[in-house]
Amino acid sequence: MKYMNKSIEELHELLKTGKVTSKELIDESLELSHKLQDSCNAFVTILDDASEAKVTDNLLSGIPCGIKDNYSTKGVLSTGSSNTLKDYVPFFDATAYAKLKSAGAVMVNKTVMDEFGMGGTGTTGHTGIVRNPWDKERMCAGSSSGSACAVAAGVYPYATGSDTGDSIRKPAAYCGIVGYKPTYGMISRYGLFPFASSLDHLGVLTRNVADAAIVVDNMKGIDKNDMTSWDSSNIHLRDSLNGNVSGKKLCYIKEICDINNYNNPTEELKLHLENFMKTVQKARELGIKVDEVSVDRTLLNASPSVYVVISCAEATSNMSNLTGIIFGPRDDANNWIDMVKNYRTKGFSPLIKRRFVIGSYVLQSENKERYFRNAQRVRRLLVDKWKELYKEYDAVILPVGSGPAKYLDDDKNMLSSDTDVLEEHLQIGNYGGFPSITIPNGFINNLPVGVNITGNCYDDENVLNIAYALESTLGFKNQIAGGVNNE
Repeated sequence: MKYMNKSIEELHELLKTGKVTSKELIDESLELSHKLQDSCNAFVTILDDASEAKVTDNLLSGIPCGIKDNYSTKGVLSTGSSNTLKDYVPFFDATAYAKLKSAGAVMVNKTVMDEFGMGGTGTTGHTGIVRNPWDKERMCAGSSSGSACAVAAGVYPYATGSDTGDSIRKPAAYCGIVGYKPTYGMISRYGLFPFASSLDHLGVLTRNVADAAIVVDNMKGIDKNDMTSWDSSNIHLRDSLNGNVSGKKLCYIKEICDINNYNNPTEELKLHLENFMKTVQKARELGIKVDEVSVDRTLLNASPSVYVVISCAEATSNMSNLTGIIFGPRDDANNWIDMVKNYRTKGFSPLIKRRFVIGSYVLQSENKERYFRNAQRVRRLLVDKWKELYKEYDAVILPVGSGPAKYLDDDKNMLSSDTDVLEEHLQIGNYGGFPSITIPNGFINNLPVGVNITGNCYDDENVLNIAYALESTLGFKNQIAGGVNNE
């Protein structure tokens, strides 16, 4: 019998009643890990010696999970999917992982990501490309590509992720699962390899909303090691899921969702937006009021550039310690300057180096006002606009991306023009630190697509409950990608 395709609550009940043991779950998860590794390359490390955990009243106890490779895990290789840290073994646990471990969760692998989280394709990790379990010619998106791949394939019910622009929520959409990043600071960032500190969120990928709530309930909490964390002890995500959404109010953005705003739209884009509007109607049938609102297109169009400037600037600063001197594989050289130069030139992928060049350029004194400060100002305008919407609406609901997963071979991708905002609007959730969740929203050409719900800061219970109710009526929860664990 297969167990890993079940939910957390189902597995907990089986463990508590003695119908399965933690060791049996771990053994199955490890077997599936190796199968998926052969076909999709989802893992940096597979922990074949993972030990079973005592089963307690905690819902996570004894259940296997995956940890993204930018979480520090004591005594376990943690590379950030970069050659610069290919042999790095931390001496401490990230707070979020320590909380999972204390709850009885069992890490069975570390998942591949885009190098240091800087990418949206799942193709830049130093161990190679992550393939989508629904169609191996397509990408999982990134940067939480390995986590999304493994959860979608049924290796375990959940894996951790991190999200700086959409790195949990878009992979979730491409892989037909749930991706949730809570309000900024609800989960401590201590022990997460930093990318862009003002944008970085920790979160989780699961196959249903309830599981996402359970995992984050165990990960969240104030942490003395992270001054941006806050006390969320009065927030109980799983207990708040009752499906009662009558009278709630959602809005969607006309400039993003109207097909007439796109020149020469592809058939996939047309189907995606039609599918989204059907979901809007289902939300209305649940008793939710859904309105179309308008946002200045010029402001929306600026969002992708704002993300590039701010994220690259912060990444340049955060990763200045990667020199090959403090840690990482040292390069032979005649002096320390050449050693650092060789380490950073040979160790980083071309994408990372381009981002560092951009970050350094926009932070130069002669460029800072024109680029970095202006990007900060536009970020504030976007956040203020969303805050204005939240005065009237519980959340903003929007389609994720311009359709299903893109081909790994870019020459096969037929993309509509003017879709940058549609592809990148999830970044606004990071600008404002808003709670944001993607859930499965059906299929286009036998490939999954997603819908996203983003609400106001600290309103996570409300956002998740809306997603929970919508998930129940859409009927796509707990789905497993074929070919790995579909029994």
